[in-house]
Amino acid sequence: KMRVSSTALLLLSSSYQISNHNHNAVFAFSNVAPQQRRLSSSTIKKPTINLRPSTLKSAQPSNTESQNTDILVEISSGKNLVINSADNHNNHFSSLPGAEAVLDFASVKNSQSKGELALSAARKTFESTNDVAEALLTYSTNENELMGINSDVIELVGHPLGTYATSSSEIQEVAEYLRSRASKGSFPVDTKAPANVGDNAARYETILKKATEESGEVTAAFAKTFYLGTQLMPEEAREAIWAIYVWCRRTDEIVDAPRDNDEDMLRDLSAWEIRLERLWEHGEIVDVLDLPLLDVRIKYPNLSIQPFMDMIRGMLMDIPDLGQERYEDFDQLHLYCYRVAGTVGLMSMPIFGCADGFNEEVAKEPALSLGVAFQITNILRDIGEDASTRNRIYLPRDDMARFGVKEEDIYAQKVTPEFIEFMKYQVSRTRRYYARALRGVPMLHESARLPVQSSLDCYGKILDKIEENNYDCLTKRAYVGKWEKLSIIPFSWYRTQEISKIFPLPGDQKQN
Repeated sequence: KMRVSSTALLLLSSSYQISNHNHNAVFAFSNVAPQQRRLSSSTIKKPTINLRPSTLKSAQPSNTESQNTDILVEISSGKNLVINSADNHNNHFSSLPGAEAVLDFASVKNSQSKGELALSAARKTFESTNDVAEALLTYSTNENELMGINSDVIELVGHPLGTYATSSSEIQEVAEYLRSRASKGSFPVDTKAPANVGDNAARYETILKKATEESGEVTAAFAKTFYLGTQLMPEEAREAIWAIYVWCRRTDEIVDAPRDNDEDMLRDLSAWEIRLERLWEHGEIVDVLDLPLLDVRIKYPNLSIQPFMDMIRGMLMDIPDLGQERYEDFDQLHLYCYRVAGTVGLMSMPIFGCADGFNEEVAKEPALSLGVAFQITNILRDIGEDASTRNRIYLPRDDMARFGVKEEDIYAQKVTPEFIEFMKYQVSRTRRYYARALRGVPMLHESARLPVQSSLDCYGKILDKIEENNYDCLTKRAYVGKWEKLSIIPFSWYRTQEISKIFPLPGDQKQN
């Protein structure tokens, strides 16, 4: 499963999904079958919105949502969630520790986990023993296989990728052609177009177009619903999202490919990270499927490399022996969710663009909140599957202890009263993230609102399904079918219209 989520590159695009633990939150629409290969994010409008619980639902309201909790979301900072509960008999709901999430992770960004230290060491070894540029090309052409495009990818797509490029030199000419179109100062050395560009421009454009189309094919193969969601976007944005998705997909394949030891994975991941940096800093590419991402880098110069780097570190958190076997508290889980899902929101924001009066800085937090919401939703949905097939529990230990939930009961798929109360709490907290993400939709450019709103509505519907299953995520899987998703889109469209502020849908709150 891709740790990276797909609905949100649809918040991301509003949505995106990567890892053994198929918890991709930004590519949230994708339903990727589990792959057991490893066992082992001027003047600014700052409105304040009061949200009743029913408005936290992502689609039509369900009758299972408690109506006795008022939630105040402070938009100006986005960090304060005040919960006033009438459930005096249940102290678990008097507060929601962890709801006041720190989205920039300033206190932990610079600390290095075991996996990060191992990657850093592997990278130093790689750089000290190789001609880096030559080594990267070797990685690309090893056994005629593009890095991160493994046999399972080719099988799912249905044909080999990149065969339309006749040679490595031709691919480099296309990259030179693209760099020549970059704005001045994008790269340390401004590139002139190839001398024979007049004769070959059409050929270069054809290669880029085919690489972009193949990126769409990979997206469609691994994230069918997400791919359909991208069809709601303008062509340029749609193709940019495909390019980002393919980079995420390839990264996931590199991490999860079967190997005899982690040293080989770390060496490959080091090469992949260096490739990313050289593309961002110098516009250098290695293979033909790098071209769409280079095109994105040039068209969206304010797109930061940081969320891409953070995603790599998020994937390391999922590696046995290198990552984190269990999350002690919600802060640790939240960091994981940011890295593998919230990052997709940050990757997508420059592509979606912001509405007048807003900028990416103020829209960043809703984007991160949506990625985290999707990832936690995936985790809650897959509790039983992760425990039974991967011997993995993602739930914070302190939450489980507070509610009296035992690990052995989860592995035994035993739905206890304690587990049900625990799940009510988890669903309630996750809805806070959907509420925070919801306010970001009006901040987006008009063309991006429907994809984001629809992914928000469709993916959030999983929480309704969890409730309908009486919070049994151990023996049942909350599932939203394709036709149900499609039926939600007209409601999503209405929510993006100005009239919805005056005449909201049943369950939604009128906006002042």
